[in-house]
Amino acid sequence: MSIKEIEQEIIDEFALFTDWMEKYEYLIELGKNLPLIDEAQKKEENLIEGCQSRVWLSCSLEDGKLVFKADSDAIITKGIISLLVRVYSNQKPEDILSSDFGFIETIGLKENLSPTRANGLVSMIAKIRDYATANCA
Repeated sequence: MSIKEIEQEIIDEFALFTDWMEKYEYLIELGKNLPLIDEAQKKEENLIEGCQSRVWLSCSLEDGKLVFKADSDAIITKGIISLLVRVYSNQKPEDILSSDFGFIETIGLKENLSPTRANGLVSMIAKIRDYATANCA
């Protein structure tokens, strides 16, 4: 699936909920379903700077596509990173770099997060872009 198609799926899913408490509960569920990262990947270089909670994001290049794995010690943050992994894992680096991450605005995520979580989201996006830049041919 393309980035745009996955983003649209997420937009449609979030549209099913009428208030942000329901959306937070959905984020928590997404976080609970995030595949576990290998403990060996929970190392300093995979730790995202700028997040209040601890968030690890590892990346590997497989068949020309970036594969992301993530974890967090905070359940809402784990849900947020799970959304990003869902959209950007198994995508080509150049496709990630050309993405505007617009679905985040569309679902209202950034403005409904605390300032520290919103800063963490920005840091997560920056880390994904850094990985894509490093692996772009």
